[in-house]
Amino acid sequence: MSLTNLLVPIYKQTLRAMSGWLDKAQAQLPEADAEALLSARLAPDMYPLSSQVCFVCLQAQEAVYRLRGEPLPPELEQLAAMGRNAGEQPGTLADAKARIAQALGFLDGLVPDALDAGAQRPITLALPNGMIFDMTGEQYARDWALAQFHFHLVTAYAILRNQGINLGKADYVPHMFAYLRPGTIPAA
Repeated sequence: MSLTNLLVPIYKQTLRAMSGWLDKAQAQLPEADAEALLSARLAPDMYPLSSQVCFVCLQAQEAVYRLRGEPLPPELEQLAAMGRNAGEQPGTLADAKARIAQALGFLDGLVPDALDAGAQRPITLALPNGMIFDMTGEQYARDWALAQFHFHLVTAYAILRNQGINLGKADYVPHMFAYLRPGTIPAA
């Protein structure tokens, strides 16, 4: 399987799902309470929901640049900074939805083999704490990019569930209904 076919559909499907979670939160709560969700955290030492949304959008786009061997554009550096500072400036649900829409638009603009030449490209990943990882593009995609993306995605989901938003597994993987065999939905 090519890196493009592995990463891009996952990113797009789950970004759309996350946008749907925010829609459900807005529908289930009064406006002020829904907006307050952006500051909610699972634990005091974890980033809030607004950060998780930023990081999910960042991870989906960062992987594209790294696998193409391109430097991260200033907009992604700004998105990372917004994610790190979102506890003080969480923004609005409209801001979060706009970030998701922007990331989806970016991914929609990729050519079908956009990432494939990066499979054996050397990737150096330097973390803010000083740790540096060296790997191939394939290793980066498999061991870092997908893991980081899903970590922040599932954390956003867990924050919303922890705050009482009615979400279920079908909300996490709505794309799976495209594969549902007709007549196999259990009766309620």
